[in-house]
Amino acid sequence: MGTYKITIAGHERELELFPVSDKLDIAAFIMFGDVEITEASAKELLKVCPEHDVVVTAEAKGIPLCYEMARQGCKNYVVARKGVKVYMRNPIEVNVKSITTENEQKLYLGEGDANFIKGKRVLIVDDVVSTGQSLEAIEELVTKAGGNIVGKAAVLAEGDARGRKDIIYLEELPLFFK
Repeated sequence: MGTYKITIAGHERELELFPVSDKLDIAAFIMFGDVEITEASAKELLKVCPEHDVVVTAEAKGIPLCYEMARQGCKNYVVARKGVKVYMRNPIEVNVKSITTENEQKLYLGEGDANFIKGKRVLIVDDVVSTGQSLEAIEELVTKAGGNIVGKAAVLAEGDARGRKDIIYLEELPLFFK
């Protein structure tokens, strides 16, 4: 396995490469457990993101960033769940297919979270945007809930996402074709 060296929000990391297919590897960026990168990335993204009332992400890898951006900024965040929990009344759902997940999944918001974001300015965040499928699913969920999307942000833009003008991101992450 190879690695890819990157500097994110002033901090250097070496990301391990993992195969997605027999023709493609990706550099795995995992924020879990990396408090330094999480805090610094949130700080840098907040400098360039539009004003918002709530930050929304999908379970699970975007949670540290979402929390930290809310902690440093608006103080409110919501996580779209990958499964319905007993405390989620009248959940709304959307389908999602991600490059890092083998099968199609669903994302859910319970009635309480949906009501909370209704009419609010929503900033959608994730750790990495690649195909944009996860981001689109969150957009659909927020729209169903009545939230007003004011921006979409990620720490890294990978592959084709690097050319998108509708996403705010800190660094570009290449794909590694074999």
